[in-house]
Amino acid sequence: MKLVLIIIKEIALGLPNMDFFGTTYIIIGGTTGMGLEAAMALNSRGANVAVLGRNLDSVKKAKAALGPNALVLSGDATDPNAAEELIKKAHQSFGVVDGLFHVAGGSGRKWGDGPIDKLSLEGWNKTLELNLTSLMLSNKAIISYFLEQQREGVILNMGSVLGESPSPKFFVTHAYAAAKSAIVGFTKSIASYYARNNIRINVISPSLFVTPMAKRAAENEDILSFLKTKQPLDGGRPGKPSDIIGAVLMFLHPSNKFITGQILSIDGGWSISEGQYPN
Repeated sequence: MKLVLIIIKEIALGLPNMDFFGTTYIIIGGTTGMGLEAAMALNSRGANVAVLGRNLDSVKKAKAALGPNALVLSGDATDPNAAEELIKKAHQSFGVVDGLFHVAGGSGRKWGDGPIDKLSLEGWNKTLELNLTSLMLSNKAIISYFLEQQREGVILNMGSVLGESPSPKFFVTHAYAAAKSAIVGFTKSIASYYARNNIRINVISPSLFVTPMAKRAAENEDILSFLKTKQPLDGGRPGKPSDIIGAVLMFLHPSNKFITGQILSIDGGWSISEGQYPN
């Protein structure tokens, strides 16, 4: 009954109506923000989801939100074994795995990310480890799984508009921008190589969204004023986790077999707007 009501609501709203019955997806960083929103959207459409989160309190809340048919584990995405273990347990619990959505990442400010003249080596290394190395590990684990199972599959990686459209006044984290830019090159390279195996790999690049990572920016009045002209869609607001769902479902759906190596900005107009700083 719950699923029927969701489908009716989506038809009324004109949102994508896709079912995912019989599928299984891994979400690295799936216990908060955009990752949790994606896990809930997939789960509500019939998919089995297996999610990884680092914060124990977030893991507990995600278990309550997703219910008994989801696998929710605590782990660090930078651990070389974390993604492999989650995929293994998902396969044991649900059967074959169809895809992966890598969301995990975050700001390196607390370690010293910032303008390059102030950027510490620790800030550089930690930021790349958190955003790029973790993604490489999950992509390697799921591609190895697809090859072992002799199956096609799909990967969706999380980038950022800051990887190609910088904002020099309010978002000055050069290691983070480098990591997110590298995700694009990495994704295109592996998408090209594994296309022959029918493994599709794409990137979505959000702008400023209301997530735990973006709390600093999303509560800053000067930045919110800047967004009025920098990402002007829908009144010039920060994105909401639900704003990515249409794109996530499109990329991950099993029927979408002819798109790979593509980058989609979900940015409210950020990358095509000049943006005006408040006085």
